[in-house]
Amino acid sequence: MATKKAAKTTTTNRRPARSKTSARKKVTSQFKREPVGPKDVTLVRGRGSVDRGGGPGGHYWHIQVGEKRAGYVFINIIRDNFFGEHPSIQIHINQDERGKQIGRVSYRLACEQSGYEKVYAHMRKANNASRRAAEEAGFQVVEDARIPQLSMVWHCSTTSI
Repeated sequence: MATKKAAKTTTTNRRPARSKTSARKKVTSQFKREPVGPKDVTLVRGRGSVDRGGGPGGHYWHIQVGEKRAGYVFINIIRDNFFGEHPSIQIHINQDERGKQIGRVSYRLACEQSGYEKVYAHMRKANNASRRAAEEAGFQVVEDARIPQLSMVWHCSTTSI
């Protein structure tokens, strides 16, 4: 009997388990960051490499927020069986700069500065942050079940601001 009693006291001394929702709220609030204004984001042209915008028809930019480098974005000309030869954009935001809406501004600026009429973005279907940023920049999802990844397209607007 003493053993059972000891077992009971150990279990009652444990901290109560947190619900899944409270754990989730803590994680998401931890990454909530103040958004950066669109005028604070600039692209600075860089050399890139063959795989990162330095090849024929490619472009490479460092993403700057004020004086701080926040990541990079590049456009390569790629070829695939579905879209043929086309400009494809890739973006990387530094870990400590994510969640500040820098990506949406950078996507738009890179597409506008590239001079291409259409720019495609290809990403994992589960990459919700990149999808949301691309949609905010004007990309639209290309709906076709034959495409294994999420593919989106941006069209150059002919209206001047």
